[in-house]
Amino acid sequence: MSKPPIRSSMKFVALLLMAVPALALDDIRLPPGFSIEEFADVPKARSLALGEQGTVFVSNRRARSVYAVVREQDGTTRTIELLDDLNAPNGIAFHDGYLYVAEISRVTRYANIEDNLESVPPAEVLNIELPDKTHHGARYIGFGPDDKLYISIGSPCNVCEEPEFGLIDRMNPDGSERETFARGIRNSVGFTWHPVSGDLWFTDNGRDMLGDDLPPDELNRAPSKGLNFGFPYCHAGDIPDPRYGDGKDCDDFVPPVQQLGPHVASLGVRFYTGMQFPEEYRGQVFIAEHGSWNRSKKIGYRVTLVRLENGVPVSYEPFAEGWLQNESVSGRPVDLLVLEDGSMLVSDDFSGKLYRISYTGTEQEGTD
Repeated sequence: MSKPPIRSSMKFVALLLMAVPALALDDIRLPPGFSIEEFADVPKARSLALGEQGTVFVSNRRARSVYAVVREQDGTTRTIELLDDLNAPNGIAFHDGYLYVAEISRVTRYANIEDNLESVPPAEVLNIELPDKTHHGARYIGFGPDDKLYISIGSPCNVCEEPEFGLIDRMNPDGSERETFARGIRNSVGFTWHPVSGDLWFTDNGRDMLGDDLPPDELNRAPSKGLNFGFPYCHAGDIPDPRYGDGKDCDDFVPPVQQLGPHVASLGVRFYTGMQFPEEYRGQVFIAEHGSWNRSKKIGYRVTLVRLENGVPVSYEPFAEGWLQNESVSGRPVDLLVLEDGSMLVSDDFSGKLYRISYTGTEQEGTD
């Protein structure tokens, strides 16, 4: 398979990254009883999906590839490059034996993928039209409990009025009957569904250039179709946009269920559905924060926890942090995945790793 040429700017970034010290796992701070280990090497690891046979699928939008990570009988992992030469493949999903891959302007799927990891079947291109603008063009996809494929259409700007963007659409698995599910969303690069109610929950990245502390990123809940979350008119529920907010009432839009840190770049979000972690973590919300690029002091670069009571957020706190040390970055979490044994994977597109967080302590340790 041929590789695309690497642009000189990418070479410059690569040289900068080579100078950054590697992550020391001892630097990662976790609650008592939890541990973290390297699970697999995957270049620029982004979105994660789990196959029925336990295969972990990983996207890599900058290297234009999609990988499969297979766990061997001796506990080691093997990484297989399935696809390359794609156009910024970011979103991936597994459904009924198919691997779905979202590029900027198309979605493809591959049948019976887990039985064909060494010889991937031909791509089937879904008959849908997607915009080809690259700004916020990294699609995120997932299958909801309604058996529909959901896809994000990020706004092609920092802040602008573009009614055909800033959406989460949904469709049948073959791409038919596409419709807009939610709008007023700047750029969602992570969503999931409540394991009991089936409601869609998603992260949204707040606009830039309003200073260090405005606006917060958002965790949103969409229990039904047709809701508008305010972009570009209102941010984080109660902050009118200085350009587009005139004449708008923020009360007309759906506020976030939880305001997150400003510019933390909240991406992957998952409810913890396993049984390995202590009971206080079950059914709670975990978020991968990729980390800020436009603050005078960096923030994010961690995994956070939003605790719920009766389905309502009551706290927002760090869960795993240490990828940021004194303004020096050694990792950027992107997505999360709960494995069948109840452990949780974290992808890191900065270090090119998948990390596995597990609980090995006693129940008492985990609740201190």
